[in-house]
Amino acid sequence: MSTVQKARRLFAATLLFAFGGWAGAQGPTPTAPAQAPAAAAGTQKAVFAGGCFWCVESDFDKVDGVLSTTSGYTGGNTPNPTYEQVSGKHTGHAEAVEIVFDPKKVSYEKLVEHFWRTIDPTTKDAQFCDHGSPYRTAIFANDADQLKIAQASLAALQKNKPFKEPIVTEIVSAGPFYKAEDYHQDYYKKNPVRYQYYRTACGRDARLKQLWGSQAAVH
Repeated sequence: MSTVQKARRLFAATLLFAFGGWAGAQGPTPTAPAQAPAAAAGTQKAVFAGGCFWCVESDFDKVDGVLSTTSGYTGGNTPNPTYEQVSGKHTGHAEAVEIVFDPKKVSYEKLVEHFWRTIDPTTKDAQFCDHGSPYRTAIFANDADQLKIAQASLAALQKNKPFKEPIVTEIVSAGPFYKAEDYHQDYYKKNPVRYQYYRTACGRDARLKQLWGSQAAVH
């Protein structure tokens, strides 16, 4: 495990202890909901896995037309998994973000295009300094239209990509999405110094610039 990975887990463990101690004094700690709430009328949802979900939230909150982002877990087999279970590679889930967006302001196609340029699609079961299946990249399509759009986007990218390495990002049909613990939500806003240290030390933006050049998403 890298120094940055240890730091990230230490940050999370510290917050978990703090929140857990407070919750214990108040009563039983509630479990994560089986699925996130349904999108409001006139909105749609998209689900992307791009490594650390703190970073994916930050990257998509900047997109005009994105109404909310929720960190969570999907693509695995265990209902209501905890962060420790997922990061321990015991459940098959990936860290992912569920995005609620206004299709009148931003299309699903545009979100997929943005997603590609926020990740390294050439590494299997890893993103930057984080390694293991929870950090794999994937597009989880919520319906046949999203699946078709994502597959078409992948085909276009494979034809025109600015790098030589093959793309290994998965495109699969979405299953249940489990909301992550509260301390993970909006982590980059709640803990800006720790978040920025993690992102920089992990080499995320440096690698994106190396892969995508001027096409890299602006952080």
